Amino acid sequence: MNIFNNHRTKEQLVYTDRKDFSFVSDSDVYLDSACQSLRPQPVLDAMFSYFQKYNACGGRVKYEWGKQVDEAVEKARVSILKRLGKSPKEYGVAFTLNTTYGLNLILNQLPGRIYKQIVTSEIEHNSVFLPTMMLVKKLGIPRVVLKREQDGSLNYTKENVAQAVIVVNATSNIDGRTLRNAKVLASDTHKSGGILIVDGAQSLVHDTSLLREVDFDALCFSGHKTYGPSLGVVVIKKTLLELLELSFVGGGMVEKLETDSFSIPIIDPVSKLEPGLQDFAGIIGLSSALDWLDMYKPEGLSVVEHTQRLAQMTFDGLSSIEGLHLLNSEPSSTISFYSENVDAHRLAIFLSQQHIMTRSGYFCCHYYLQNVKKYPPLLRVSLGLHNTESDIRKFLEVTQKIISNIK
Repeated sequence: MNIFNNHRTKEQLVYTDRKDFSFVSDSDVYLDSACQSLRPQPVLDAMFSYFQKYNACGGRVKYEWGKQVDEAVEKARVSILKRLGKSPKEYGVAFTLNTTYGLNLILNQLPGRIYKQIVTSEIEHNSVFLPTMMLVKKLGIPRVVLKREQDGSLNYTKENVAQAVIVVNATSNIDGRTLRNAKVLASDTHKSGGILIVDGAQSLVHDTSLLREVDFDALCFSGHKTYGPSLGVVVIKKTLLELLELSFVGGGMVEKLETDSFSIPIIDPVSKLEPGLQDFAGIIGLSSALDWLDMYKPEGLSVVEHTQRLAQMTFDGLSSIEGLHLLNSEPSSTISFYSENVDAHRLAIFLSQQHIMTRSGYFCCHYYLQNVKKYPPLLRVSLGLHNTESDIRKFLEVTQKIISNIK
């Protein structure tokens, strides 16, 4: 079913200036950056440069190409710690497949006997919710699911965090609410002998000030949500690294090897989390993405200013459409809603027919959205740095037209 006439004249096309995103068609509106951000041209150039100019293994060779790779990988680690305001003396940076993989890698290698409970929250992505369920079986300790306030704060007591493994997101992929009490949570957790592991998948782009203040034990995020390639990152305290009981091992992490034992390089403790050959092009691309984020000025604005402007415009526009129910109580780069008149999946299809790309469903947050709140399928709009006011106007106009026609 197509409720639109797709025949458009040249005069009806909307043209925009997307610096570093020239490969995006003027007629396309991509509003799914919470799932995967687009890659700017400098990131693509950096990855192609690796493949074409110094395509070698890192950490294993002595020739010049390999040295360039080692320097680039080290630069990426430094950039990540700098962005988070963490010291290389206290934290290490390991590269993995994605956020989900990183979380599992840490949780599945935690030692027993130290922790008394596992704590998470109701609004977590399945990447957190499911691994914490599995950790119960491994450690044989209880699991507690806590509520999050509308502002994103975790609702907890001192008993909740006592000797606990706490795994929560810093920013929700449902409505963008943030873990406002993260700094106090970390302090309370450490005082009672626990650790705080943060899902930072949605937090590395728009504003890292919260994470810079938090004394987390580990943080996982994904390059594909940070304008880089599909890559995972683990930022972890070296004290926690020392506690891990390794179960996922292989090449690239051995200093000495005997018949029945091996040792990890003392000077490279993060190798515990990096078995096998790494995605060097991906690491280099991520490093380029972080550099790009520091320099990019969409329409002359900072990343935060640009995002806030478009978020306010989107929030105000959706709030004015009759029959829509927003989950957000305030503007955010991620906004979810449902309509009284049209199923979210149908709405996503209708929008797609007009070259507008959104996400429909439960966004891998089934426990909270489907079981706790019992919402119908939702539609999510998540903004990126490639988006413009023209994108938002088109999305709002088309959505209004769809809702009106369905009535």
